[in-house]
Amino acid sequence: MAFASFLGRVLFASVFILSAYQEFNEFGIDGGPAGKALKPKFKVFTNHVHSTIGVQVPKTETKHLVASSIAFKGVGGLLFIFGSSFGAYLLLLHQLITTPILYDFYNYDNDEKEFTQLFVKFTQNMALFGALLFYIGMKNSIPRRQLKKKVPKSKTT
Repeated sequence: MAFASFLGRVLFASVFILSAYQEFNEFGIDGGPAGKALKPKFKVFTNHVHSTIGVQVPKTETKHLVASSIAFKGVGGLLFIFGSSFGAYLLLLHQLITTPILYDFYNYDNDEKEFTQLFVKFTQNMALFGALLFYIGMKNSIPRRQLKKKVPKSKTT
């Protein structure tokens, strides 16, 4: 059972680690293709947040966003493989931040082709989010192994 659990964590984390590796190789000066794809979506997201909530999102460079995404996916994935809850929390945070920004199906009409593509990817990422929540919940519900205390023997004289 322990090997199956480890193999499952490796396969699950490989999605994040391979993505981080690819983005790292293509990073370049401006964040690479990931930065170019993120820049307009982040601008739309910040405008949407500002118009809806009235909160101004701080100015950030897209290459810093891509670098932090790479770090969260890489470090979180490696820690997750070895059963760390902290790694699962890093991946969870990454999913929570990037999913609504990258897969903004809510900015398109139902009839448009982009709506369907973005909605499918959004739901896939929400499934990964749910799997991470399930892992954290299961990890926290299993009692830790307790060391048996030795009962002192009574001395008879």
